[in-house]
Amino acid sequence: MEKNKQKQVFDTWLHDHKRLLFKILRAYAFTSDDQEDLFQEICIQVWSSIPDFRGESKVSTWIYRVALYAAMAWSRKERKYNGKTKPLSDVTHTLVALDNERDSRIDWLYAQIGQLNEVDRSICLLMLDGYSYSEMAELMGITNSNVGIKIHRIKQYLMRVAKQHSDSKGDQNGI
Repeated sequence: MEKNKQKQVFDTWLHDHKRLLFKILRAYAFTSDDQEDLFQEICIQVWSSIPDFRGESKVSTWIYRVALYAAMAWSRKERKYNGKTKPLSDVTHTLVALDNERDSRIDWLYAQIGQLNEVDRSICLLMLDGYSYSEMAELMGITNSNVGIKIHRIKQYLMRVAKQHSDSKGDQNGI
């Protein structure tokens, strides 16, 4: 593929699917520095994958798969080196959140999603984006029934944690 065509496709894909990428970033990277690093890694993987895209799936499905696998690999690498690096300070960030207003409920949800293992975290993001069980199964390389079981367990976990969270907030308020 010609480099100019690849750049055009890359720019279009990033523009059209930035919300999808932000969801993955927030679920796998928790500081702005880490989100920058992960965003760069995802961009490299998306760029590299463009010549392999045959159009057999939707572009969003392709990007989701590439970004999720990149995020999972990055996450494993970060855990390996966790605590062995120092954070960067006074760096201008190129990655800017889409909305200026933060919703504490959304932040809480992403924090809980971040506690899940890599596969469950990925399935949760796909579920939130409205992917069907069969699409999730294809993306993740598991069966439809396994997707259903995982979603059921994720929902149970999130409901249990939400209840604990609301109970502890009630205790703090003297209720």
